[in-house]
Amino acid sequence: MLSAFDRDAERQRLLTRRMLVLGGLKAGAVSALLARLYYLQIVESDKYATMADDNRISLRLLAPPRGLIVDRHGVPLAVNEQNFRLVLVSEQAGNPQEVLDKVAQLIPVSETEHRRILRDLQRSRRFAPVTLKENLTWDQVSAIEVNLPDLPGSSIDVGQVRSYPFGEATAHVLGYVGAVSEKELVGSEDPLLSLPGFRIGKNGVERHHDLALRGTSGTQQLEVNAVGRVVRELSREPGQPGRQVTLTLDAKLQHYVQQRLSAERSAAAVVMDVQTGGILALNSSPSFDPNQFATGISQDLWSRLTSDETGPLTNKAVAGQYPPGSTFKMIVGLAALEAGIATPDTRVFCPGHLELGGHRFHCWKKGGHGGVNMSDAIKHSCNVYYFEMARRLGIDRLSEMARRFGLGGRTELDLPGERPGMIPNSAWKKATFKDVWHPGETLVAAIGQGYVLATPIQLAVMTARMVNGGYAVKPHLTSEVEGLYEAPTAWPEVGVKPEHLKVMINAMNRVVTEPGGTAYSARIMQAGMEMGGKTGSSLVRRITMAERATGVKKNEDLPWKERDHGLFVGYAPVHAPRFACSVVVEHGGGGKFAAPIARDILLECQMLDAARLSAQQAERPPERAADSGTPARGTSL
Repeated sequence: MLSAFDRDAERQRLLTRRMLVLGGLKAGAVSALLARLYYLQIVESDKYATMADDNRISLRLLAPPRGLIVDRHGVPLAVNEQNFRLVLVSEQAGNPQEVLDKVAQLIPVSETEHRRILRDLQRSRRFAPVTLKENLTWDQVSAIEVNLPDLPGSSIDVGQVRSYPFGEATAHVLGYVGAVSEKELVGSEDPLLSLPGFRIGKNGVERHHDLALRGTSGTQQLEVNAVGRVVRELSREPGQPGRQVTLTLDAKLQHYVQQRLSAERSAAAVVMDVQTGGILALNSSPSFDPNQFATGISQDLWSRLTSDETGPLTNKAVAGQYPPGSTFKMIVGLAALEAGIATPDTRVFCPGHLELGGHRFHCWKKGGHGGVNMSDAIKHSCNVYYFEMARRLGIDRLSEMARRFGLGGRTELDLPGERPGMIPNSAWKKATFKDVWHPGETLVAAIGQGYVLATPIQLAVMTARMVNGGYAVKPHLTSEVEGLYEAPTAWPEVGVKPEHLKVMINAMNRVVTEPGGTAYSARIMQAGMEMGGKTGSSLVRRITMAERATGVKKNEDLPWKERDHGLFVGYAPVHAPRFACSVVVEHGGGGKFAAPIARDILLECQMLDAARLSAQQAERPPERAADSGTPARGTSL
């Protein structure tokens, strides 16, 4: 047995060992703590200093000013204007609902806006500003400013909003801007799209050139506290403004054409430079005010626009597809001449109809035109002559010629929403309907009916290629995107003999300038001004044999939707063509209603051109004007 002394010694040794172990553990823990401190303070000091700054400094994006859109003379078509907004900081307001009620006594706040504001207040942090109302007028700003002491937490903020000075006249060309949708946000790497209130192009030129017009974002460094509230601004670097887009459009002409078309229930028109392809005017009526989209359109207005049977939101100049009617006859004539199946002097007798396969195909003139040659048939718009030419040609050669002149496919205009029209051939019918092409269908196609469809922009291109010497000019709206793009200047040839084009041009002159021509009553009467062209009427309903027997109903006796479309394609000046024009009056009753509109437009083109040339000459120094002589016609518009 151990003695009492031995037991004490054993306990002492045990205690000593425990103290040594405990001391070692403490020393290890202290060493680990010191090592960790060294790691954090010395080794990782830069990293954690950056993280600390990230918590203290908030980096925010700044939206750049959207690029301007101007016409060929530098006239602003789309600009940015100050947008006065009323914002509210919830934590400073005390009772936000009470403030909102006071605001509603000063400026209109709809039920929809009221619900939106309450939703935004619930979703936002109490120190973050929420927009109560945008696009305040000066009177509304004044009313708010005077009453600010009674509106705690409220203040007037200044931003930017897109504005279109020409309103409805340029709506279908420029389009409009709108808020970024969830669909547009998915997959995009542009941080600008996530900015609250940032707007992008939704239609027209605004959409086509949206990336160039957006610009690049700026940055703003803000010092914030632990809960994210802004303490002060540390630095600001503005972004790069969007690029300026210059269009080929002529603002004065565009405005005039829109005013002229507004007299009709539904119509469209295009004017283009036959040499360059630049679009000088492109209009669709009725139109809409794009400024209402930029500032937020109401549900009632949206419902009215989308339910209107005249389609004010549809750009009929590029998306309206119409049977071209008799404006298609020049294509038939050129195809016949190029194929060698007829000469300009080939005569056909028109008794008022043509029999084929047991069916009777009617001329518009019941008693017939008698014997006519190719030019006479254009002047009088004889159906039977072109029935016969088409019968000799067949649909495939006719289709091929139409495509050379820009029909049957999109023109590649730099504008969204263009539709292709339709030029049928035998292969198309076989693939589409599993059926052969019937000869009678060729006769129907010859007068621009049946499956044949064309848009107003295609008809303008067709006319331009005929009168510019046979060059395959393509239409374009963009003249220049600042530092990025310039319009093309050279075009390939269509591949039609000049003498054949001359036959068609002379025939179109006779339509307008000679008594008996279908557009003689719409000729330009002003001295020194002139035009050529071709009328067209396209049926939108089938005329039965019973109706023919009792008399075809007049357009004015039919519902609007059953009346003929009225068309006209024209050009000016006659001896040095510069402007090609197409006009479609939807359910307008026939070509005689479209011709006067085209006449007024082509007259306006020439008057604007003459006025600008005179102004340029007046501004020149006398010695330079004397040296240069008379300038070439048509260089200013």
